[in-house]
Amino acid sequence: MGVAPGGTTDIIARLIGQWLSERLGQRFIIENRPGAGFNIATEAVVKAPPDGYTLLFVVTSNAINTTLYERLNFVFLRDIAPVAGVSRSSFVWLVNPSFRANTIPELIDYAKANPNKLNIGGASPAQQVAIELFKMMAGVNMLYVPYRGDAPGLTDLMGGQVEMYLGGSAEAIEQVKAGRVRALAVTTATRLETLPGIPTVAESVPGYQASSFFGIGTPRSTPTEIIDTLNREINTGLANPGMQARFADLGAVPLALSAAVFGKFFAHETEKWGKVVKFAGIKAE
Repeated sequence: MGVAPGGTTDIIARLIGQWLSERLGQRFIIENRPGAGFNIATEAVVKAPPDGYTLLFVVTSNAINTTLYERLNFVFLRDIAPVAGVSRSSFVWLVNPSFRANTIPELIDYAKANPNKLNIGGASPAQQVAIELFKMMAGVNMLYVPYRGDAPGLTDLMGGQVEMYLGGSAEAIEQVKAGRVRALAVTTATRLETLPGIPTVAESVPGYQASSFFGIGTPRSTPTEIIDTLNREINTGLANPGMQARFADLGAVPLALSAAVFGKFFAHETEKWGKVVKFAGIKAE
């Protein structure tokens, strides 16, 4: 997995790993290999034997990286076989409590009146392209500030070093409920159960939708029977009420799909975000 321990991605991966361990009687170890925008972990799985013992926790950034990076040592859609979807979760548009805008329309009006004067932080390619999509659809300009994780970004937001931050749902929900930051909107097509009073961006910018998704992949040529077993057990877990409740606490919803449909879903996300990367001229750092 291409992230450090802690945070939404790590928590959900460990929930799935624990479920599979209990169901299959095999110990599933979550190995964190952060760096290079998730590409280090991905390349490690690409090079692993296709025996079902090495899995990749697939994230939105894997779809984005296909276009974002000019040179990779693998072709994701060719070298990683889809196994199953896991979940989708929203990003939350956060602002410092003293921020002048209280709604997305007020933010858009201010941004248009003050081009390139606002800044907004994010901690992954997925957060960056979600911001770029907003800029493109709303017709505004603002400065993107990259962070190496939501924790330092939220700390700077609360301290006033950045005016806005697009945070992962689990981290954002905690800070919003504590009153340390304000939420203007969520980026999914529907509102979050855990933040029912917070509107979607699409309520002000029709058609806007961005989310973080997670899934499982494995090296290509992994036997079909192994993929089928993993898919069946993961989808059984996603239907479990206890798992669903835990996901809801994290602002996530299950993404139960067949291996083939997850593959199509990933290809669609790759195409969608590739267009945003090219339009915005985003380059990997």
